[in-house]
Amino acid sequence: MTPDHPRPTLVRREYTLLDGPWGFAADTADRGLPDRWFNSAEPFDRTIQVPYPPEAPASGIGQDIDAPLWYRRDFEHRPTPGQRLLLHFEGVDHRTSVWVNGTHVGDHEGSQARFSFDVTDAVRPGANVLVVRAVDDARDLEQPRGKQDWSDEPHVIWYRRTSGIWRTVWLEPVPAARIDRLALRPGDDLASVTVEARLVGVHGPAASLGLRFAVGGRLLADVTVACLSSTARVVVPLDHECLDVEPGELLWSPESPTLIDVDATLRLNGEVVDQAESYLGLRTVGTDEENVLLNGHPYFLRLVLEQGYWPQTHLAAPSFEALEREAGLIKELGFNGLRMHQTSADPRFLACCDRLGLLVWADTAAAYRFSDVALTRTVAEAVSLVERDAGHPSVVAWVPFNESWGVPRLADDPAQQHAVTALHALLKALDPTRIVMGNDGWQYTAGDVLGVHDYAQQPGTLEDRYGSRERVRSTVARGHTGGRRIALERSVSRAATVPVLLSEFGGLSVHEDAEAWAAYGDVIDPEALGEAIAGLVATIGPGRGLAGYCYTQLTDTAQEKNGLFTEDRVPKSSPSRIRAALLGIPVTA
Repeated sequence: MTPDHPRPTLVRREYTLLDGPWGFAADTADRGLPDRWFNSAEPFDRTIQVPYPPEAPASGIGQDIDAPLWYRRDFEHRPTPGQRLLLHFEGVDHRTSVWVNGTHVGDHEGSQARFSFDVTDAVRPGANVLVVRAVDDARDLEQPRGKQDWSDEPHVIWYRRTSGIWRTVWLEPVPAARIDRLALRPGDDLASVTVEARLVGVHGPAASLGLRFAVGGRLLADVTVACLSSTARVVVPLDHECLDVEPGELLWSPESPTLIDVDATLRLNGEVVDQAESYLGLRTVGTDEENVLLNGHPYFLRLVLEQGYWPQTHLAAPSFEALEREAGLIKELGFNGLRMHQTSADPRFLACCDRLGLLVWADTAAAYRFSDVALTRTVAEAVSLVERDAGHPSVVAWVPFNESWGVPRLADDPAQQHAVTALHALLKALDPTRIVMGNDGWQYTAGDVLGVHDYAQQPGTLEDRYGSRERVRSTVARGHTGGRRIALERSVSRAATVPVLLSEFGGLSVHEDAEAWAAYGDVIDPEALGEAIAGLVATIGPGRGLAGYCYTQLTDTAQEKNGLFTEDRVPKSSPSRIRAALLGIPVTA
């Protein structure tokens, strides 16, 4: 695998990153006349470091700008006959328009996932000019924004915005006839793979797709399928003695994150026209009434809340190395996964989780108003993330709603209840191989798992609520958290048939800043942090009533000072002590 590739699950070796210095301007009057923006570099009076958002210090701008943002970048192109040129944006918040050499090549709305344009007909040999306009309305509560604040200054649990270009921009020369998407789904038998390849520019009897599966140099399958339509589908049986004798040796899990390499070759009349590399983890995810199931067996979840925020770059990762280190820190602490909270994960981070063995619960960013516009945008973002991330074995769950954000009258508005139920059903239809939540935290309406947010700071309180299966079911049926019912009355019977996860808890604060916001409890001494976590975890661990938990949170984030690490990733307590607390083992350091 190539985890630092901007699209790790479909890799072609030739590509060009456009990160680095770009011309930048704020169009405060929102004029945007073509002769002003496209024919001269003069209006771009500042320089910004892409992919860092203008609000972030690392961008070189370091200020909030409530106006249309304009970017300009020169690039060179040497065309090859028969090739097309794709321009990929990994993330731009929120409405984007793009021009190449003054030619409008496309528009896009949404911020969380990749979008692309074929710019072949707009580029020319040699020097080219790329211009981007991005509009991110600071006050628009119908726009999915996650934890980006709509106020001038960050408050409570929301923090500064991440506007405009906030992830990698890159160019990819591709064949006119090519593999556009490769979906790889392990079979329920854990001995086969269902392949769905979406093709562009070729189909019919003369087209074929070759697929090779290998692990550690050992060939597992080598098949060729005819491409009679623009989508080729085939079920590929794998051949390895482990599948019969020691099936666990070939399966993917946090304890053994085995990855299978996949090479795809598209041929036309026997001639190779495109090649791409991918990979998969052979694993299944499901539930019974009490447990999350990994590869058919109960698996207790030890997750941590990951905000994906850095002080110098905000929601943009500082570097690939920072993403690698982030995944490594989570693993080092003894967690077996994370919840990517209210922002999409960088695909390279997901590749690190695939490689290290971390389970990822993937949020979609929340809007904060219920309307046709907000719901349409939320659905579009969720669908685009399933499209982008379904190839990552680490991703095991989709979380479309959090704490009734965007559905504030969920308890009594049938339309909002239908919205949660419908989006759960839609995501299950798009991806039946993963867990799909409904509204996480409280007011359970639908979902394969019921998630509860409970920041009780006393172990005895958690023990009373979640210390056994009977207590969990009683709490779910009649309890409240965050001032709201855990399960809506109409959904109590369904809630009794699904596993329960303490999907946010803890929030212990360790900091020296007297003005910092201690979100969920009093500040405790760093030396006592491990002991306090151990006390909480001991009441909700395996064999009691829960299917797992998600601890809040990995790092401090802006004014939220309840991380296990500072925002600069400095541990507040010995990592070995935290690991011992989570795993219930003696402290070794």
